[in-house]
Amino acid sequence: MKVLVTGGAGFIGSHTVDLLLSKGYEVKVLDLLQSRVHPYGKPKYVIPDIEFIQGDVCDKEAMIKAMSDVEGIFHLAAYQDYMKDFSNFIKTNAYSTALIFEIIVEKKLNIKKIVLASSQSVYGDGKYTCKDHGIQYPDSRNIEQLDRADWEMHCPKDGCKEYLVPALIDEAVTNPFTAYGISKETLEKLAIKLGSRYSIPTVSMRYSIVQGPRNSFFNAYSGVCRIFTLRLINDKPPVIYEDGKQLRDYVHVYDVAAANVTAFENSSCDYSALNVGGIKGTNLIDYTNTLIKVTGKNIEPIIAGYYRYGDTRHTVSVSEKLKKLGWKNQYTLEDIFKDYLKWVYEQPDIKDRYEEVEQIMKKQSVLRESKLVNKL
Repeated sequence: MKVLVTGGAGFIGSHTVDLLLSKGYEVKVLDLLQSRVHPYGKPKYVIPDIEFIQGDVCDKEAMIKAMSDVEGIFHLAAYQDYMKDFSNFIKTNAYSTALIFEIIVEKKLNIKKIVLASSQSVYGDGKYTCKDHGIQYPDSRNIEQLDRADWEMHCPKDGCKEYLVPALIDEAVTNPFTAYGISKETLEKLAIKLGSRYSIPTVSMRYSIVQGPRNSFFNAYSGVCRIFTLRLINDKPPVIYEDGKQLRDYVHVYDVAAANVTAFENSSCDYSALNVGGIKGTNLIDYTNTLIKVTGKNIEPIIAGYYRYGDTRHTVSVSEKLKKLGWKNQYTLEDIFKDYLKWVYEQPDIKDRYEEVEQIMKKQSVLRESKLVNKL
């Protein structure tokens, strides 16, 4: 089968392309090669003789050309960088999805299935339990709470001031509060509704924090592994936001590529959304200490009382629906670090860019300092 991978020169896309080729698929790639991600043009890891179109997923003519002779689509192109670039999130992530279905219907294309890149961000601040009120899906923390370094989630019920206990997130309830998360929820709804209407099977993959080789050095906000690794190999301390006790689950990009192909090849998950999570939740202090150990550095991290407005507190997904299809995590957190570090040392430009990114975030009022400064 011949398939199209949008964003196929990117982080997740390129690994998905490699896996598809190894399984005998014929692959076509469409990628904008946007300068903020690919400042030096097409990456060397893109196979030279693969059918490659440089183009925008929002450009109808480019998409018609890319979709003209394929039977499957992996729609992995996404915009996920500047947090106040609201319109670009909607345009690249949601509009492009609607355009795909528009072209299929208009051109009467024989597309057998579409796999789409969604995100854990559709859950907003996740799922929690209150000892008095049970399961809760709270909205994001406000600036007043964060300014006083009150990091944990409170029960949203009237009159209840209890702290919430984080719970594992399944696929049942979405509650996005960022433009990025809203764009991904919109993408999912378009896929399910239009896919069902026109009998085009779809599945949306809700990735947790994806890490590993080929994660661009140049995105401002995504990639704690990249940011901390570059700090450490340049003999600088990682800077931890909030108190470092926030929980996340991290998944190797190799496992994500395998999840994409597994979902494509299994009809039992058609017209659904699937979590693609890590092995377990890890707090940021333990995460950082594990990375320090793998790098072999003797550098203590810094907790300086900063927070990034719009971050979630605790988000850890479970992937039971995906595991029922035969998928499982093959790589641990240490595997992620080792594979990423090996790739980093092969790159020509590994300078630390944290101060540059920090200034951008401060200028946009994304990175803020709490009034109660904590230190490690």
